[in-house]
Amino acid sequence: MDIQFRPRRLREHPVLRRMVQETRLSVDQLIYPMFVCEGEGIREEILSMPGQFRFSVDTLLDELQQVRELSIPAVMLFGIPDDSQKDSSGSAAYDKNGVICRSLEMAKKHIPDLLLIADVCLCEYTNHGHCGLIQANTEDQVMIQNDKTVEALARTALVYAQAGADVVAPSDMMDGRVNYIRKALDEENLEHIPILSYAAKYASAFYGPFREAASSKPDFGDRHSHQMDPANSREAIKEVSLDIDEGADIIMIKPAMPYLDIIFQARQTTHLPIAAYQVSGEYSALCAACSQDWLKREAVVKESLLSIRRAGADLILTYFAKEVAEKIARGDF
Repeated sequence: MDIQFRPRRLREHPVLRRMVQETRLSVDQLIYPMFVCEGEGIREEILSMPGQFRFSVDTLLDELQQVRELSIPAVMLFGIPDDSQKDSSGSAAYDKNGVICRSLEMAKKHIPDLLLIADVCLCEYTNHGHCGLIQANTEDQVMIQNDKTVEALARTALVYAQAGADVVAPSDMMDGRVNYIRKALDEENLEHIPILSYAAKYASAFYGPFREAASSKPDFGDRHSHQMDPANSREAIKEVSLDIDEGADIIMIKPAMPYLDIIFQARQTTHLPIAAYQVSGEYSALCAACSQDWLKREAVVKESLLSIRRAGADLILTYFAKEVAEKIARGDF
């Protein structure tokens, strides 16, 4: 038998196999999403997301210090106000004394070298759980007032930046919000603050655990009127292009693993950094399977993150960030 090409030659020796590995995972690529709630002394595990917690501002500091000690460079903060603070317009989102502003001020004071990314959306702050001001609500569809919502989002992003956010991240999928936020920041001499835009955020079934964690489940209807149809890919590239034209500095695809093709297509169309969010449903599904010993946790976590990197993501938001950082530090990942 005359076999000229033997690709297995590069796979048989573990050292050589490691040397020629095409895709690598570094702790510098990780962003850790965290939930901050009102109250004191709170460190409450999220039932649908084992190993993840809601923190009050005072307990958040210890967790942020652990994150930094693991060399994770950045966190994404999501605020959870009291129900009494919620209203139809989500005004608590841009309250300068709100939970996120207080968290940013505290973190910037005590851990100045940790990159603070603030999620910018209204869904946690509205009393109906939707991402903006409601224009109309029928049995079949919820319509959001796009332009009034964009104004509230820009106001929110500005307040967060003034409180210490290093990056603002609009996640609402309203049209034109990147442009509006960029102008609002620039007018207040905050032109140095980057915008990480959720450019292609799908109306996904994988968000369920997050909505329980953040108390942001809609009271009625769904978000299909503004989040993307999971069946569409060309539209995603259009959304990415629009956000880039409006001034986004980093673009995000969300969720990650069900949309690897979108990450790959976006990578072919832009030189901007691409982030991907391994969302709560991805995390919880893997945790559940591993808890039953149906999957091996370290192996599937590593493979899932490598697949996101291989598709073209430069940055990964993942709830596995802490355990992955520990394994990378030990040389086990």
